[in-house]
Amino acid sequence: MNVEELLGKLIAFPSVVGCPNGAIVDWIAEFCRTAGAEVTVLPGPEGDRSNLIATIGPRERRGYVLSGHMDVVPAGEPEWSSDPFALRREGDRLYGRGTTDMKGYLACALAALPNLATMELAQPIHLAFSYDEEAGCRGVPHLLAALPDLCETPLGAIIGEPSGMQPVLAHKGKMAARMEVTGRSGHSSRPDLGLNAVHAMADVITHAVAHGQSLTQGPFDETFAPPYSSLQVGVVTGGQSVNIIPDRCTADIEARAVPGVSPTALLEPVKARLLTLRVRGFAVEWQELSSYPALATARDSDLAGLLTHLTGQEPLHAVSYGTEAGLFQQAGIEAIICGPGEIGRAHRPDEFIETAELAACQRMIEALGARLAA
Repeated sequence: MNVEELLGKLIAFPSVVGCPNGAIVDWIAEFCRTAGAEVTVLPGPEGDRSNLIATIGPRERRGYVLSGHMDVVPAGEPEWSSDPFALRREGDRLYGRGTTDMKGYLACALAALPNLATMELAQPIHLAFSYDEEAGCRGVPHLLAALPDLCETPLGAIIGEPSGMQPVLAHKGKMAARMEVTGRSGHSSRPDLGLNAVHAMADVITHAVAHGQSLTQGPFDETFAPPYSSLQVGVVTGGQSVNIIPDRCTADIEARAVPGVSPTALLEPVKARLLTLRVRGFAVEWQELSSYPALATARDSDLAGLLTHLTGQEPLHAVSYGTEAGLFQQAGIEAIICGPGEIGRAHRPDEFIETAELAACQRMIEALGARLAA
């Protein structure tokens, strides 16, 4: 199958984040085995979804990882012009959920696999496909934990998030958490007899906003926009009716940190403020939703030089979105972002990728294979 046919197969699996992914994993595993790869399926602790690693070349040698995620964001927007899980071609554009983010990259890797299998690679190429990246890279830590038992430490990982096939050296780290406050309900005419969870959460949110504003004073990294770390509360839920004292309120908060700053540490003052509510009689809970570190790859690194050679493009220092690249780097594997498509097309109706972008990505992967051939 060519890359367009493969993309059509992948798009047809509605592998929405947080849902079971056995169907797409089984199909990819069978394709890779047929192409000559050694395949390992790694079930996650959730029990209904898995990561997958497929290797071409000698596992005992150091090689490179092509990393991407199999999950996609939901496609419930009414503005879609056609079925988001059926690939549609108009001219040189291919439409469907995940075409850019990031089944296009997966399709390129799979399309290149049969050619890679004929190259007698002296160093391996590993396809590392993960689950629930869109929920904060939840699958990748389990994949990375298993990697030392499956192969020699890779020389580098190429994360195929959409970058216009321009290598990217850095992104911010992120942590997201859910705060929950439980008080005591009652009639709104007797606030003295209840514990208003919304009012209590408002105190925590006010503190969080002030803390977020203080981050604009630095530290700075001028390669990012904005050049400082940030914090925001994105979702607040609580209360039943205006005449009932609300006994429960939840709020989701995130921090995005420039390299060198821990996103977890950025949220500690907010967590501490939440915990103070206990002395006022409230029950509180802090639940981490997702976390990944920043990426910071040196421009003069071997991996940056390799991708410059393979793509013909000089690296871009930073992007605003996050990826699993920081987790690979944290695990001791140098990482870089480079994939087909543009991030502005992702997570929106009529997501698309261009056929020329897919062709360029497949050429890059096959050029990597030629470089590693015996």
